[in-house]
Amino acid sequence: QVQLVESGGGLVQAGDSLRLSCAASGGTFSSYGLGWFRQVPGKEREFVAGISWSDGSTFYADSVKGRFTISRDNTKKTIDLQMSSLKPEDTAVYYCGARWRASTAQTVAIPVYWGQGTQVTVSS
Repeated sequence: QVQLVESGGGLVQAGDSLRLSCAASGGTFSSYGLGWFRQVPGKEREFVAGISWSDGSTFYADSVKGRFTISRDNTKKTIDLQMSSLKPEDTAVYYCGARWRASTAQTVAIPVYWGQGTQVTVSS
C-alpha cells in the first residue's frame, strides 16, 4: 500500500507556470505506475498525465499535451507535474494516483491509491 500527498497548488494567472509535487510513502515506489488527474465540481475526475513503472513511458491527455510534463524520482519517491502556459480551464483540484505495475496509458489511468488533492486556480 502506498500513501500519496500532493503539494504545490495555488492561484496563478493565465500563461504562468506551476509545478505540482506528490510525495509517496509505503510500498515499493518504483513498482507503481503513476498519474495526475483533475476534477472540477460537477464533473468526473479526468486523467491528465501518467508515467509507466517499467520504462518511464509518459502519457498525456490531449488538452495538456505540449504544456504539461510528468516526471518521477524513484529515489525521492516523488511524482511531479510541471505545468506551463496555464489556462483558466486548467482550474481544478489535482490528484496524484498510483497503481501497482501499471505500464500503459489505460492502466495508469485507473489508479488504486489516491492523494487528497491540491487546488490549482488559473485566473484570466
